[in-house]
Amino acid sequence: MTSLQDVTVLVTRPVHQAENLSHLIENLGGKAVRFPTLEIARLNDLEANQIASVNLADYDWLIFISANAVTMHGYYSDSDRIKKFKSLRIAAMGKATAEVLIAAGYVVDLVAENGSTTESLLAMPALDNVSGQRFLIIRGQGGREELANGLRLRGASVDYLDVYKRIIPTIDCSGLVRLLKQRMLDIITITSVEALQNLLIMLDESCKQHLLEVPLVVVSHRIRIIAAEIGFKRIAVAKSPSDLAILDTVIMSVKGGECGRSE
Repeated sequence: MTSLQDVTVLVTRPVHQAENLSHLIENLGGKAVRFPTLEIARLNDLEANQIASVNLADYDWLIFISANAVTMHGYYSDSDRIKKFKSLRIAAMGKATAEVLIAAGYVVDLVAENGSTTESLLAMPALDNVSGQRFLIIRGQGGREELANGLRLRGASVDYLDVYKRIIPTIDCSGLVRLLKQRMLDIITITSVEALQNLLIMLDESCKQHLLEVPLVVVSHRIRIIAAEIGFKRIAVAKSPSDLAILDTVIMSVKGGECGRSE
């Protein structure tokens, strides 16, 4: 495998999800700069109590949007509660979410096959004819509406269950600012639109031009489009949001000369 010797990579995953990718980079000789641009926060007591009060008998499907949705739901609700409803089917937005569900002891009835997007899940044949069926989407607060809208257009009824908040971390940005201004950052990894937007918010405006010069590795074409609109010029899309897929794309960018420092 290609060495990442002397390659500095910004890892923007939340703290609890950053270590595996960081270690993969470091094992190849690279330097992983841990700079979380998103924090997964618990709900307040009132919001948490609402989770436990949801009547699961009202639904045919539960859709978990992300691994964080599975993990945070587990803080507030006994997993055996879901398992008691034998007719309740469980869908996962992607393979990573399905793996966390399986590890928690759930049977996963549906997984998006081609990616981890709303479009890939809606393309599954099991969701073609859902008129009259009832869905509960388990997610973080303020998520996208496309999945619910798509299901409603097919005649389904859809509710949300928000199980966590996404907030901007409070961290010292001076080290990253220094890397950018010295042109010592080679590549940035981004796993969500919100993570990218938060990165811009967290850094001073004077850093923006330096930031736009750094190649990005993103995990969806939607993020690529938005990054291009912001002004990033060199953007590579990983095949999936998995750490190995991100690492592979970082390596391909290095081999292709896409992450060379600006002179």
